[in-house]
Amino acid sequence: MDFLTIKNVHHTYFTKSSMTTALSDITLDVNEGEFISFLGPSGCGKTTLLSIIAGLIEPTSGTVQLENKTVKTSKNDIGYMLQQDYLFPWKTIEENILLGLKINGSLTSTTRDYSLQLLEKMGLAHVIHSSPKELSGGMRQRVALVRTLATEPKLLMLDEPFSALDFQTKLKLEDLVSTTLKNFNKTAILVTHDIGEAIAMSDRIILFSPSPGRIHKTFVIPNELKSLTPFHARNHPQYTELFQKIWKELESLDES
Repeated sequence: MDFLTIKNVHHTYFTKSSMTTALSDITLDVNEGEFISFLGPSGCGKTTLLSIIAGLIEPTSGTVQLENKTVKTSKNDIGYMLQQDYLFPWKTIEENILLGLKINGSLTSTTRDYSLQLLEKMGLAHVIHSSPKELSGGMRQRVALVRTLATEPKLLMLDEPFSALDFQTKLKLEDLVSTTLKNFNKTAILVTHDIGEAIAMSDRIILFSPSPGRIHKTFVIPNELKSLTPFHARNHPQYTELFQKIWKELESLDES
């Protein structure tokens, strides 16, 4: 049984004077524990599709099911991590990571302890009483990851979560997030413009063509790369070969 099933999804944005089709006939299955990346030019509907999967917007037509249930009824099973960490500046780090649990009514001594253990695993136990402004950008994103994982979502949506970070911090966080999700056997979908990031972190890359967004090609990451951390995958010969293949496909989309 497929974990996540996207079938014939089509989405059009309407205004008073115009209509724009963002997605056309998207059909995709995702297995439990899989890490998928959405890659493609600007305007190919990657973030729109992510929002539809998360249940934030309804598609014009088509269906999205998580474990055979519509995503409308599965919202508590889906976690969302964005480019901005959106930590509340007037709350402590502890209060921030427990916020999702409070909102969905599942904050107990057990879930609180679990959240604090996650914070410790991320190397952030010492900042529990700090405010967000006292933390670096990389530390804040680690806190955002803890907040997302604290509610134990079945599916994680990652919308360019590393793009605002410096390159060194980005590489460290790629390793941390990848290792953490594998350890917890979490299913994740990453939206990114970064070919290297998609190759280093994914099991599969879905390349979209624009206007309207369609699935153009799927790249399966070789086992030799999947067995490595993102940092070490970048140094593997197959990484360079795959990068060139995807780069050429993106160039062909720009020319078409």
